[in-house]
Amino acid sequence: MIPTNPPTPASLVSALEGQFGPAHAWTLALFALFVLVTLVISIRMRRTTRGAVDYFAGGRGFSSTQNGLALTGDYLSAASFLGIAGMIAIQGYDGFLYSIGFLVAWLLVLPMAQLMRNTGRFTMADLPAFRMRRMRVRLACSISTVTVCVFYLVAQMVGAGALVAVLLGLHDGGTFLGLSADQARTGAIVLVGVLMIVYVMYGGMKAATWLQIIKAILLLTVTGLLTALVLSLFSFDPRALLGAAADASGHGSAFLEPGLRLGVEVPGDPVQTAFNKLDLISLGLALVLGTVALPHILIRFYTVPDGRAARTSVNRTIVMIGAFYLMTLALGFGAAAVVGSERILAADPSGNTAVPLLAEEVGRLTAGPVGAAVMLALVSAVALATILAVIASLTLASSSSIAHDVFGHILMWGRPRESQEVGVARFSACLVGAVAIVLAVQARGQNVAFLVGLAFAIAAAANLPVIVLTMFWRRFNTQGVEWGVYGGLSATLVLMLLSPVVSGRTHPVTGESLSVLPAWIDIQVFPMENPALVAVPIGFACAIIGSLLSPERDSARFTELRVRSLTGWGADQG
Repeated sequence: MIPTNPPTPASLVSALEGQFGPAHAWTLALFALFVLVTLVISIRMRRTTRGAVDYFAGGRGFSSTQNGLALTGDYLSAASFLGIAGMIAIQGYDGFLYSIGFLVAWLLVLPMAQLMRNTGRFTMADLPAFRMRRMRVRLACSISTVTVCVFYLVAQMVGAGALVAVLLGLHDGGTFLGLSADQARTGAIVLVGVLMIVYVMYGGMKAATWLQIIKAILLLTVTGLLTALVLSLFSFDPRALLGAAADASGHGSAFLEPGLRLGVEVPGDPVQTAFNKLDLISLGLALVLGTVALPHILIRFYTVPDGRAARTSVNRTIVMIGAFYLMTLALGFGAAAVVGSERILAADPSGNTAVPLLAEEVGRLTAGPVGAAVMLALVSAVALATILAVIASLTLASSSSIAHDVFGHILMWGRPRESQEVGVARFSACLVGAVAIVLAVQARGQNVAFLVGLAFAIAAAANLPVIVLTMFWRRFNTQGVEWGVYGGLSATLVLMLLSPVVSGRTHPVTGESLSVLPAWIDIQVFPMENPALVAVPIGFACAIIGSLLSPERDSARFTELRVRSLTGWGADQG
């Protein structure tokens, strides 16, 4: 049995808690190798990308296994790799609830994958536009798509900057090659932003897909290796691992039970207790319902030959994601047991350094200082590659919507040349990338992790009603699409603005603001952190009421859509 709270004498001080060293150099070298390989692939993909189908849908030539890996890569962001394990290491059982939410979401994606592949072409707007051939439909869907992608992009890019500062040992001050922590964050954000633009401009969907495949294989391999090493420290006995984690957490058996972070019961305050439990339900709702409507996930269904392959790829994704989240249990509880919650919180209060610290400690216990440096470098390089791959897919999803929906079907009345549409998509990738870089640089010092939850909530409240009602409700029409998208989007943004995430939450002792805005600004009215529980019903209600108040009907197009979605007949004819 290993010690549950290892001492940290000077010789064992983590590379993450010190200055730049060999582990950091190896991390940057491995990441540079990943970037070099994927850039070569992107340039080669440029040679085989000749038309809109190649650029937006990868030529529809990827197999279900390849697409399953790409979907896994798309979905497993740095929030999954570093954030979930970190939350488990700090919050125990409550952190694991995030894993369950992310995994259960795919059970809803499964029945929708084949229907969406058979019905759509390049973007989410293709689904409702098949029935309602109105420019307003595409404009509404494009606004929602770009909004979701930009929020998600900014969160990932700010995370990349923070991660690089930690990996270079700059989070506690000091410099690297004359750069301060703030300058290093800015440099990292600009670097990953420029790289994502290059990937999308040169290779389109083909490059983005291979980027995701390589990243998914690396992520699953490194996670599996680290899991095996952690379990070997406890003789592959999960009970010993959990017991050690509970002892080292400082919470005892409560660490393995619900209520440490989510759905907390407040003594003497039943109202706040009820809101805490509703907030937990709201979070789960956003994770489960938002996944099926995330734009960069949805467009992956168009990269396979038919609906059956889309469904098979989701089946394989569920297996891989399920295995990954099971492994995050070992990583999270392993970090609590081997590293200790105090060291994790000292390195980063959000817990995002739990996995790198665990990798370093496990490597040291297994193979000494060399093992520590190698494991830290592997995990850190994979984390950076994960961020880079996800933001490339988000950029592609938003630029595809601008080029295909706004330029191709609104500005060009649905009659653009393919070369024009692809050219606009490449220009849009530069534009979206530049905007994301500017926003991320401005927000580099802020805690913007809530933007990921906000992106899921918008997808669930604005996109999902349109997708579901398009597929299954004959009465749905143009006004319903507009009301659903704008109603769900507005409700989510307003509720988030008035939530404790933005203002009104202060530390009970120091009075320091725990929200985005300073403590002296308090506009909190909405009591929950995640708005999905209220915003999703509003989105559906707006879509239904808007449809009922409009005389527009087209039963023939609905019948044609149902036949196409179920059989795939004419799926690639536009």
